[in-house]
Amino acid sequence: MKIRSYRFLQFLNKFIVYLVLSFFGVVMIFPFLYMLSTSFKLPADTFRYPPRMLPRDPVTTEVPGFDEPLPLFYVEVDGQRIQYALSKSNIKVGTYAPVDSLTSTVERYLTEVRPTGGATNQQRVSVNGKEEKLFDVEMDGQTVPMILVSQTTVGEFIDPQNPENKVFQNVRLSEPVENISAHPENYTKVIELNNMNRALTNTALVTILVVLGQLVTSVVGGYAFARLKFPGRDTVFVFYLGTIMIPFVMLIVPLYQLMVLIGWTDHLAALIIPWIFTAYGTFLMRQHFITFPREIEEAALIDGATRLQILKDILLPASVPALATQATFTFLYAWNSFIWPLVIINVGNEKNHVLTLALNVLRGRASDTPNLILAGAAIAIIPPLIVFILGQRFFVESVASSGVKG
Repeated sequence: MKIRSYRFLQFLNKFIVYLVLSFFGVVMIFPFLYMLSTSFKLPADTFRYPPRMLPRDPVTTEVPGFDEPLPLFYVEVDGQRIQYALSKSNIKVGTYAPVDSLTSTVERYLTEVRPTGGATNQQRVSVNGKEEKLFDVEMDGQTVPMILVSQTTVGEFIDPQNPENKVFQNVRLSEPVENISAHPENYTKVIELNNMNRALTNTALVTILVVLGQLVTSVVGGYAFARLKFPGRDTVFVFYLGTIMIPFVMLIVPLYQLMVLIGWTDHLAALIIPWIFTAYGTFLMRQHFITFPREIEEAALIDGATRLQILKDILLPASVPALATQATFTFLYAWNSFIWPLVIINVGNEKNHVLTLALNVLRGRASDTPNLILAGAAIAIIPPLIVFILGQRFFVESVASSGVKG
């Protein structure tokens, strides 16, 4: 019994842990899933309340006597919920009541009543201290002066099989007939609207060159600090590593002035060259190279190999996890960079825009179509997400093998 109780408690503990982790996992991923689903919606569907997860399209039907398909809605007919087509909207209906019996109300179309005394000399009456206009309303074959109590707008719904059957009800409060669907053409519209294809090309170019540049400088610098002995090596490394502590906001002004002096403002070179050097990458590769046994290098040197050959043929093939980790971090940073491109690239120079700038412009141009804005956001998010998923295995290997070694 004790063994069974212990196993049951273990199972219960694990179940609770997995349940809590799954809950927070769903909470974390839900905004991304909602963004992705909304990017496939129609503009009207994005403003529906309460909001819905899956995209839906209104269902239409052909009705005899109408040139275009009519949207279907659910209406109540004899206590049954039936699909009727909306043939007319914005039909104004008024609720009228006699002055001496305000509770005895009738509903009439506004076009069916006439002002009492004519449009120019319409009669008025005081009701509860407030002056009201009188209208001639037909009721039981008689014309009765009444006041307008309230006014609303309804729609005319007809039976698609028998257009003579009509129902009138509020269109805004009526439930449309909808089917789950998707609109991938939203992504095409985003690209055509905001020249997103050029921004995507620029972002890919900048990101690839920054990743390659940082890998080269980090590998060379990390190997030099890890294996080569020269005067002041440790001191230089400490100062170089200390640059990580400098906030980027303090570097914007001097870096911008340097770009103006060189003439790189409003050019993609300003997004690439200053960022191919990284103290973090150099530190990461140095820590990784330190873990290699020196005996392997000494044997290679005795055999006549140069430092470059040792680095290229021995160390780099065994450094794939560290290189993948560095490439993943660099890719995510370069792809999502916003502040520096916003400072150095003119907003009007769309040919040199990157995705973050294009999305900033799209936010204003497509403010009435959130589905297009979220489609642009999905274009910017999905590539780095794929890169991270592909590189996470190497990232975990790098942390487990060399991330905590000195």
